[in-house]
Amino acid sequence: MRAAVPGRGGGPPARGGEPGNQHSPAITPSVLTERSARVAAAVKLHRHVARRRAGRFLAEGPNLVEAASARGLVRDIFVTEVAAQRHASLLAGQGCPVHVVTERAAKALSDTVTPAGLVAVCDMPATRLEDALAGSPRLIAVAVEIGEPGNAGTLIRIADAMGAAAVILGGHSVDPYNGKCLRASAGSTFSIPVVAAPDAHGAVTALRAAGLQVLATTVDGETRLDEADGLLARPTAWLFGPESHGLPAEIAAAADRRVSIPMAGGAESLNVASAASICLYQSARALGRFR
Repeated sequence: MRAAVPGRGGGPPARGGEPGNQHSPAITPSVLTERSARVAAAVKLHRHVARRRAGRFLAEGPNLVEAASARGLVRDIFVTEVAAQRHASLLAGQGCPVHVVTERAAKALSDTVTPAGLVAVCDMPATRLEDALAGSPRLIAVAVEIGEPGNAGTLIRIADAMGAAAVILGGHSVDPYNGKCLRASAGSTFSIPVVAAPDAHGAVTALRAAGLQVLATTVDGETRLDEADGLLARPTAWLFGPESHGLPAEIAAAADRRVSIPMAGGAESLNVASAASICLYQSARALGRFR
């Protein structure tokens, strides 16, 4: 027996553009396969080049779909009949087309081992660096040359939790709309501005022009983080580099100060997400964010 799908077997679905209930999704009457043109076009968005050209990306799972929907970014939803029953309340609040798909199509649309059966095609937010720096921000995280999507997504989540105004992905960093990066951010990509800035040096200049001091995290930094409370009480942009080779030398040199994280144990270094969590927490505390 097929699972009940909102708008199928439980009352007539909204058709085409007929309003009926304006909060009900327009559910397509036929089940799409992995060979359907609409599914095939969406599958291409797994590739960075296709996302950039289309200005769209895929959000998988109820948490990401709900977060993207709250921003008004969702344009199409693909869902299996089982997932449609499970997430009926989420689908009922959508104003975009909802396409029922086969399990094979859901697998093609997913980039996870266990597909959620719920994938949305979303528009990329048009957030520019100047937009992120408007309004006198007091805390910004800048990840430079971060290629690992899990680390980038976790950093975005940490920055959101610590009340940062934005995250800037500088240089040749990962696409923030990579599926793994989105999942690691746990939806924070949709609640904090995330800006790609290929010209990392230009971004540093813009940060300073916006009234932020620029601090670089380095192993040999002249300022210890545990002795920097007075320094951190000022509006700050933190620069973080990959664990493998740290910040590019020219970017670290462009910072106002280089800061080191003292470590009492035997570990030689921290990955970028761990370093960011420590530094952003210290800044948020010094800025009085927890009062």
